[in-house]
Amino acid sequence: MSSGPAVLPDVETEEQTRTRHQPPYHVVLLNDDDHSYQYVILMLLELFGHPPEKGYQLAEEVDRAGRAIVCTTSLERAELKQEQIHAYGPDPLIPRCRGSMSAELEPAE
Repeated sequence: MSSGPAVLPDVETEEQTRTRHQPPYHVVLLNDDDHSYQYVILMLLELFGHPPEKGYQLAEEVDRAGRAIVCTTSLERAELKQEQIHAYGPDPLIPRCRGSMSAELEPAE
């Protein structure tokens, strides 16, 4: 009887990793008359990393259309970004400003 090393038969192990993609969501910044372009541009830079030029374009869109999509991401991250917008604070350049801007989430189609 030979007591050599045991050899196991080849077993194919295919891991089927199926990544479930979450549907994306838009973070939509809503217009109001209590925040300056400078506030919007700085907020978009700090929270989303948008350069000043892009921030200005989005500030114009919010002012003109009443809303602008500032980010499209997973629902979890969109909720975080919405909370960050709501917690950003008042605009120091406008004395009547009492708080942050508003944002809503909507499914991206």
